[in-house]
Amino acid sequence: MQEIYDFLKKCGTYYLATVEGNQPRVRPFGTIDLFDGRLTIQTGKVKDVSKQIQQNPKVEICAFDGERWLRVAAIAVEDPRLEAQEHMLAAYPSLQSMYKAEMGIPKFSLWRRGRQPSPPLPRRPALLPSDPS
Repeated sequence: MQEIYDFLKKCGTYYLATVEGNQPRVRPFGTIDLFDGRLTIQTGKVKDVSKQIQQNPKVEICAFDGERWLRVAAIAVEDPRLEAQEHMLAAYPSLQSMYKAEMGIPKFSLWRRGRQPSPPLPRRPALLPSDPS
């Protein structure tokens, strides 16, 4: 899990895919946290991405560091614990002007697809060369 987290932090920006009805939605994200051994993401309650995850928790993350790329399929499970929110805000001080932990900002833990609860995402990420040929 640490390896995936380190890779996503190195990338800075990754892309989160959700579904709205039958339409895929992809947007850039920059916040990623490692809390209780699980990757976690954060978004505002009123944002479409939060509503999409509530309707269909199957998500995918894709990232590229200029040499290797990573795709992770997961189930997003809301983590309402105050300490999870505080951990994210401590990792991203710039968010503190927009959010307070006690606001109940949605924070989603990512679980390996198909199992819930189950072990976290695969221990060995699929880090692939950018030129698979």
